[in-house]
Amino acid sequence: MHNASTIRRSSTRRRNLLRAAPFVLPFLLLFIVIYLIPTVYSVVQSFFGAHREGLGLGGAQLGFVGFDNYVRAFTDPAFIASLGRVFFIGIIQVPLMLVIALGLALLLDSRVAIAKRFFRLGYFVPYGLPGVIAALVWSFLYAPTLSPVVQFAAGLGIDISFVSDAMLPFSIANIMTWAWTGYNMVLLYSALQSIPNEVMEAAAIDGCSGWRAALRIKVPLIRPALLLTLVFSIIGTAQLFNEPVTMRSIAPNLPSDYTPIMMAVKWLSANDFNYAATLSVILGAIVCLLSVFVFRASAKRVD
Repeated sequence: MHNASTIRRSSTRRRNLLRAAPFVLPFLLLFIVIYLIPTVYSVVQSFFGAHREGLGLGGAQLGFVGFDNYVRAFTDPAFIASLGRVFFIGIIQVPLMLVIALGLALLLDSRVAIAKRFFRLGYFVPYGLPGVIAALVWSFLYAPTLSPVVQFAAGLGIDISFVSDAMLPFSIANIMTWAWTGYNMVLLYSALQSIPNEVMEAAAIDGCSGWRAALRIKVPLIRPALLLTLVFSIIGTAQLFNEPVTMRSIAPNLPSDYTPIMMAVKWLSANDFNYAATLSVILGAIVCLLSVFVFRASAKRVD
């Protein structure tokens, strides 16, 4: 009897897998071809490098170098500096952006909000623009000779430079915040819409309403969505590329290795593919570790 039940369950599981296969296989195929194979290839290439044999009179040959590329990366001041810049920008930009996105989502979700569709679309429009276009628009506002803000401040006797070494991280963070706040707002607003009306009605009966209800009831209930936006923001900040590359036209002091991705592209252009792959692998590993840390820290707080 027990064997017959086990056989039936196994047969049912097999049929379910066969039914799901047509829906899962396209995703798995794309995942393997677009993500898994390039990742494995990059990891393999990071253990190879060009070297000269004998007296070094011959041409450079590709060979196995072990962890030499990783030692080179972690002892490269330019790479360490690029990581530091991205970390500093993330510390500034990510919390500010998520706070603004959460505030806008709570405002749209409130009962007194009007023209919700208009404002929801208005907040989301900056995300709809390509990143390069957004960076170009802001570059016009940052350019020392073109910016109406700089010229207005100069008329008041105030000297402002948005492209100085000290201001560049804040200028880039401002572009990212402007471009991505609406996207995160939509995610948080969608999570707020899933909160049952009975929960908020019960809170109102207990005398909890307005911002107090929003902060004490709504925010804890959308904690998974907040966590998701945090992880997405960390990944996006680590991939910082379009904004600083575009701003190089107005900021000659911005180096070509300002961020890790820019540095990898720089070495890729120099035909040092193995070192570029090493930088990419290190950056990907750091992002994975940060994401795991965020999830683990969140799980501990729940416990």
